[in-house]
Amino acid sequence: MGRKVHPIGFRLGIIKDWSAKWHASDKNFAECLTEDLKLRKAISKKYVDAAISQVDIERQSNKVTVSVRTARPGIVIGRGGQRVDEMRHFLEDLIGKKVQLNIVEIS
Repeated sequence: MGRKVHPIGFRLGIIKDWSAKWHASDKNFAECLTEDLKLRKAISKKYVDAAISQVDIERQSNKVTVSVRTARPGIVIGRGGQRVDEMRHFLEDLIGKKVQLNIVEIS
């Protein structure tokens, strides 16, 4: 009888990379996880038409780095980076921590 292996779990760390790179203690884990879910939901809701493929989140002690991979970076960045600044301030208000927002173009 064959064994069923989940394809993403099988390839994670080899072909694919983790979408969240952070470690938290047991008492902080739930808080960090809910913040991640809020960030992903807010970004995908605000930029429906930007063709976002992936949102990567990295955490340090009091800073969160969010990398948004998109096929249409002009929609996310806006004129002169105005929409990026608005989104960064919105995300900082949402989770209460300093957020660095990186936009990565995919082809």
